[in-house]
Amino acid sequence: MTNPATKKSTILVVDDEDALRTVLSGELANEGYDVKAAADGDEAISEVEKTPFDLVLLDIKMPRMNGFEVLKFIKEKHAKTKVVMLTGFADLKNAIESKKLGADDFVSKPYDLVDLLTTIERVLSE
Repeated sequence: MTNPATKKSTILVVDDEDALRTVLSGELANEGYDVKAAADGDEAISEVEKTPFDLVLLDIKMPRMNGFEVLKFIKEKHAKTKVVMLTGFADLKNAIESKKLGADDFVSKPYDLVDLLTTIERVLSE
């Protein structure tokens, strides 16, 4: 599916739920992405500062620093990085808020893996 001549896209998975982060990271790695994970907003920001990512999958509801704060940071400091918000609360308010702050898309949890992969591929190709 992916052209071996093109480098694999790098994705940062940010979610405070260990199980979800582990499963999602594994699924994305199986799809050929270069994946790193962060358990919270602070960790996400330090990863983004160290490594340029093509895409960040970012949970909205996290302790200490929420996904909106991380999104603002990424869009201010690393404008080329694509961001897809993940939320267990698929309400319109969060979708509108994340779009206003510069998110490229929005996926509700529990997500369907095929839908999520389709969203990731679409966002990366934009």
